[in-house]
Amino acid sequence: MSNRTEIRTDRAPAPRPSNSQAIVCNGLIFCSGAIGVDPVSSKLVEGPTTARAAQAIRNLEAILKEAGSSLQDVIKVNIYLTDMAVFPEFNKLYEASFTGTPRPARTCVCVKELPLSTDVELELVAAVPSASESSRL
Repeated sequence: MSNRTEIRTDRAPAPRPSNSQAIVCNGLIFCSGAIGVDPVSSKLVEGPTTARAAQAIRNLEAILKEAGSSLQDVIKVNIYLTDMAVFPEFNKLYEASFTGTPRPARTCVCVKELPLSTDVELELVAAVPSASESSRL
């Protein structure tokens, strides 16, 4: 039987009652989809898609930190956009955010609609380095 631990931080928007911000299981952290909601105001960040994407990444980064992980430990990213025309600008932000090597595996798909009528959502899986691995980094 696997050990599952819920991760929750106030530095990211509270999850809906039907899910968790993230679950750690067997050395991996599985983050729920994150959108560009400011954790203080609980409102979508205004501006272009990249502004909301940057906030979503900050939200995920806060969750990863709470779990003892980081963006450098991300293994897989799933990206959902409502308009692929924004992909080139989104990709610049993505490349600036996920700088480690090897880069995470990823999927990017265009969808019709996302929660709160946002235009971008990201979900990811990351490794949670053990204490001995962290000391080597």
